Amino acid sequence: MTEELLEEVIAEEGFEEVVEEALEEATDEKEAFTDEEIDAIADTAIEALQSILKYFDVGEVTIDEYDGDEGELILDITGDNLAILIGRHGKTLDAVQLIVSTITTHKLGFRYPIVVDVEGYKSRQRQKLESIARNAAKKAAQQHRSVKLRPMTPYERRIVHVALRDDPRVDTASEGEGSTRHVVVIPQ
Repeated sequence: MTEELLEEVIAEEGFEEVVEEALEEATDEKEAFTDEEIDAIADTAIEALQSILKYFDVGEVTIDEYDGDEGELILDITGDNLAILIGRHGKTLDAVQLIVSTITTHKLGFRYPIVVDVEGYKSRQRQKLESIARNAAKKAAQQHRSVKLRPMTPYERRIVHVALRDDPRVDTASEGEGSTRHVVVIPQ
């Protein structure tokens, strides 16, 4: 029941676009934060995550925090029986991340990019998406035509945009709405 409720949060109509804009805004307007401010962000996000994890039967878990490549705060959960946190195609994990980010933003009064991961699942997915993006860029440049990628979540689309932002051969754009929103890789 909890997994279904969390997936509904992600699927709400129009909500993905709001999340995507928030992610882009947080990346574009990154301020310099002190170590104390980052610690407060991490503490607030971990507290929110721990309160959510109480609703899952996952037993003892460890939450490691570290900075991501794009300046985001990554909370990586390790433990036993964590598949329920990932859910089908990572949907439950996306919902948990969204709720943690929303709670943290509400409590702190500003947005800071937060990624919730389970035993490196999103890290592995990120590597796959970056590979897909590079292959699409190569194909678009060689064939001189746009390449449409599969529909993706705001987080996945952001990974593709970031992976190709410095590639002089191509531009990227998001097209479509809701669950059909996808990235198009456009040759220069």
